[in-house]
Amino acid sequence: MTSQDTVTPHDGTLRVLSTSDLAGIDISLADVVDTMEGAYRTLHAGQSDNPRKLTVKPRDGHSVSYAMLGRDGTRNVVAIKTSYKHGLGKGRDEQHYYTALTIYDDVTGLPVAMMDCSRIGSLRTPAVSALLARECAAPGARSALVIGTGTQGRLALPFLLTTLPDLDSLMVFGTHSEGIAAVRQQLRTHLPDRDVEVATDLRAAASDADVILATAGAHTPAAVESAWLKPGALSILVGHGLAPSTLHQADRVIATSEAQMNLTGTDMADSEGKLPAVDTELPPVIAGLTAGRHSAKERIFAYNSGLVVTDIALGHRFAQLALAQGLGTEVPLWQ
Repeated sequence: MTSQDTVTPHDGTLRVLSTSDLAGIDISLADVVDTMEGAYRTLHAGQSDNPRKLTVKPRDGHSVSYAMLGRDGTRNVVAIKTSYKHGLGKGRDEQHYYTALTIYDDVTGLPVAMMDCSRIGSLRTPAVSALLARECAAPGARSALVIGTGTQGRLALPFLLTTLPDLDSLMVFGTHSEGIAAVRQQLRTHLPDRDVEVATDLRAAASDADVILATAGAHTPAAVESAWLKPGALSILVGHGLAPSTLHQADRVIATSEAQMNLTGTDMADSEGKLPAVDTELPPVIAGLTAGRHSAKERIFAYNSGLVVTDIALGHRFAQLALAQGLGTEVPLWQ
């Protein structure tokens, strides 16, 4: 879809799409994966711009803020995403997290919408992990382990099964009973005939898994070591749950963006504070110019960090669907 398909508000107003506006919009997992794949292809073709994100963090580390600017050349839109998290040293229930995306039509010069970006992020990130798994998992991969049961962990398995439908052993490791229940509920919502095994022995589960997806929060006790992994295992890091050895001892390292990995992956640095160079990034893999995997025995580490062009692509899709349904509130911000 192009920007011309979007219903833009009148000049001087801004369409605001709230959490509740976006919550009821129906979009399939396959549609989200296709949108992500298209965003990476456009970026690799040089038609989109994805500058490095800006970060600010106070000295005591109680909060972190990001600002990301990008342009999608297929949709002809420009967007700014902001992200703010407060209470990093506190429990999950005491933290505050706000993220918003503002999109402008670069053909008409008018704003498209400003929206809560939380649902976009909750779909975008596991969809990208699913693309990494499709491109980098060993041939015949059958087992997957998800570490963490928060926002990213809950949709991880439905998305993995979208790109790797032959997975037949599904495991989850988590420390919150309500999160584990939510993981199971989400899986059954999308795939009613599938269930997930709750792993209590992390080392044994990691040793059995062909694909490990680490989505846990910073306070997780999970830290899978490289020595636990079977030959050919793929480890994908989104949040926490993997020890640095899985990166530094990997046979191959892939990142959605090496620059983003160097910015946000410092907790995986070695004793000298260094991260290894990546062997390739995801965009050229998606474009078919480089291989995700060279051999069935390679242990691969993949780093999934958010790129604003993927937020823009999915946010624009949501904006189109929302505006077509008359959702949102027009605010006369510039009148």
